[in-house]
Amino acid sequence: MVIRVAMWSGPRNVSTALMRSFGSRADALVVDEPLYAYYLDATGLDHPGRADVLASQPHRWQEVADDLTGPLPPDVAVYYQKHMAHHLLPEVGRGWLAALAHAYLIRDPAHVVASYTKVRGTPTLADLGYAQQVELFRTRGGPVVDAADLLRDPGPVLERLCAALGIGFDPAMLSWAPGRRETDGVWAPHWYAGVEASVGFGPYTPPSGPVPRRLVPLVEAAQPYYDELYAHRV
Repeated sequence: MVIRVAMWSGPRNVSTALMRSFGSRADALVVDEPLYAYYLDATGLDHPGRADVLASQPHRWQEVADDLTGPLPPDVAVYYQKHMAHHLLPEVGRGWLAALAHAYLIRDPAHVVASYTKVRGTPTLADLGYAQQVELFRTRGGPVVDAADLLRDPGPVLERLCAALGIGFDPAMLSWAPGRRETDGVWAPHWYAGVEASVGFGPYTPPSGPVPRRLVPLVEAAQPYYDELYAHRV
């Protein structure tokens, strides 16, 4: 039986490192943000590498959903899908999600906003994905992982996550070879330098500097969503 893990994250988490972790399993296949091209096409947003992203993936969410729930190679037992929660726009149908085992990667919104503003300017609440994560959690359930917990103690956190998903923990998930992967999105050159140099989860380091004053209301708006999910973390 294949477990199709939909890991819903927000930006500026350790989502790519967690994808590396699952990709280190001999029984796993990973896919990197399969709804990204749909999201860019639907919103018209200009992200780094936009043209390459649009050329690399389907633009219709229905086609993406069919791919994510369709046939897999016979040696795959875990199909790990790295998703950005904000890519799940309201017009995306939700029926296909029943075929997936859902999980959530969260991070303190003050840390997310402080990090986001260094690379992408001023985000909105919708850009951060917290509301979308809570929508999914309330309707689909599933384990929650806090990024700080994962970095502080990756082995036990991954063991609890795997147990909650109904899959065995594999110690290979704790380390990986450096470099790029064929499964990385075409946007990797813009975002993945850190993870490409890594060989495992890095140490937890609190963000330096406060959230800009103008963005404090955004952190306050995101906080209740984060708190709801944090209460259920593994």
